[in-house]
Amino acid sequence: MNRKVELSEENYDLLDEVIHQLCEQGRLLEEQNAMQHGSTSVYEHSVNVAYKSLLLVENYRLPVDKQSLVRGALLHDYFLYDWHEKNKEHSLHGFKHPYFALRNASRDFRLNDIEKNVIVRHMFPLTPIPPKCREAWIVCMADKYCSARETMYTVKRYAHNARQFVFG
Repeated sequence: MNRKVELSEENYDLLDEVIHQLCEQGRLLEEQNAMQHGSTSVYEHSVNVAYKSLLLVENYRLPVDKQSLVRGALLHDYFLYDWHEKNKEHSLHGFKHPYFALRNASRDFRLNDIEKNVIVRHMFPLTPIPPKCREAWIVCMADKYCSARETMYTVKRYAHNARQFVFG
């Protein structure tokens, strides 16, 4: 079975609409100021995760609350700081940032239970409590995929540059 790599127009419009809503109503654009993996900003990463989550739903025809899926995916890393900066509060970022993201998102938006679960459980199994709903599992998997891809792109680029430096 061939899998689609681009979203349907309906789901692309949904993603675009939710991005605009969150940018207008909250601080989503602040995510552009911090890097996530390699040269990918937190904002780009969040959009990538939302896109891949919707693509999984489309390809496998999964019955989900798409609005909550997209909102949760876009807000899953809404911690709003640069975790690469030397700061005592940023220690153990991988374990703690879902709670910071949930706190910030709850301050800026009215969240439903699905969105809250997506945000706070996306780091499973690093954080030991698993997601409760299908939407949170999908975002959890899409996050792992996007994180690995973003990190490997950076590693590949550095390896290429090193090879150029050593071998000319």
